[in-house]
Amino acid sequence: MSLNAAPQWDFSSDTGRENYERALKVYPGQVIVDLAALASNMKQLTQTVAVSGSDAQVMGVIKADAYGHGLIPTALAALAGGATWLGSAQPREALLLRQAGIGPDRCRILVWMYNSAAAPLQELIEHDIDISVGSLIGIAQVAQAAQALGRQARVHVEVETGFGRNGFTADCFDRALADLKDGAQRGLFDVVGLWSHLAVADMPQVSEFVTSTDEQISNFEAFSERMQAAGLEPRVRHLANTAATLTRPEIHYDLTRPGIGLYGYEPDPSMGTPANYHLHPAMTVQAQLGTIKDLPAGHGISYGRTYVTERPTSTAIMPLGYADGIHRSASGCDAAGFTGHDHLGGPVRVMTKKGPKLVHVSGRVCMDQCVLDLQGMASEMGVAEGDTVVLFGPGRGVDYAEPTADDWALSAQTISYEIFVCLRNRIPRLYLHAPQVLSEEDLLLLDPASIL
Repeated sequence: MSLNAAPQWDFSSDTGRENYERALKVYPGQVIVDLAALASNMKQLTQTVAVSGSDAQVMGVIKADAYGHGLIPTALAALAGGATWLGSAQPREALLLRQAGIGPDRCRILVWMYNSAAAPLQELIEHDIDISVGSLIGIAQVAQAAQALGRQARVHVEVETGFGRNGFTADCFDRALADLKDGAQRGLFDVVGLWSHLAVADMPQVSEFVTSTDEQISNFEAFSERMQAAGLEPRVRHLANTAATLTRPEIHYDLTRPGIGLYGYEPDPSMGTPANYHLHPAMTVQAQLGTIKDLPAGHGISYGRTYVTERPTSTAIMPLGYADGIHRSASGCDAAGFTGHDHLGGPVRVMTKKGPKLVHVSGRVCMDQCVLDLQGMASEMGVAEGDTVVLFGPGRGVDYAEPTADDWALSAQTISYEIFVCLRNRIPRLYLHAPQVLSEEDLLLLDPASIL
């Protein structure tokens, strides 16, 4: 019998178990997403806003295929948890939500990233999707689309408050306001919102960054006053990301936009752990081991001989690689290898006869696989081909052989966000607790084979 380092999954039915077993045959790795965790995280975020005394609504940011968790299932779980808005950077995903049956009577949807010369603006307006404008060309193109369709566009005005990225600068804002007012008077625009994005709110312990965030807030207020003076007072002002939703109640305004918090992670490890905010990571990534073999001391592993075994050991093939989104920067090397220095590769939880053990990617991550040095003999540990190992999931961290996405981010020198969104769709997505979280109507929107 194969050893299993993953949790005992809570299958909703015999069909759910069959879906799981089928997925193992389809691919040697699986992404398990707990919809109950997603809904709980959204409920926690909405309660955080409510406790602050604000009557702000909460948006679930589901851009980038819901941070790799799956667009439609995540959107439905976020709505079940109390979100009344959904945020998608790209028009394509916003339209997919509407086409799935998530109508404007159920939630508003905002998009903000597009090429105005080629974006499906008429289709967005037709599907009652709110559109962000942050350039004069963008205003003109949305106006043209609204006029051609004979229907008013709901627009949110993005302003540059100190991020250095998107939005109107203070210098061109008067021109933008004039164009917006003209469009509103012609019946082309419903100017719904004013918004901006914070640059360093996720590091509230750094005094310089606190000052910078204060300056952004002040700039945002100044833009708001200018908009009001122009007779375009926005009904929905929004500035707070996850970090500000958790730590800056004074800027909840009319809407907050938590992203990473929905998925159960803190915006930056310097803020603490998810547990500090009553959030629960929703994703587990697991794989089934391939070839197991014994190697002598002094044997190189993987390309470039960057990792050389220090003693006789067994290795195991983990059949996920950079083609699956496993970061090559999470490769492991040791001082005996070509580079001459140590770097712990991505952490992986394996199960042995004596309990769980943490091992690391050893040598360079390959396109379709990684090598794990088991730091011992597989025959003695009971580790065998077909065993299920866990790359990351909800847990207490590497000290407890419970690696998280933060631990992988540390190895890959990136952030948890990138660990999620880089996971390729060739890894099956499977969903826990769907019947407990979603209505019968919403369940029909999911691929039945994905429900555990």
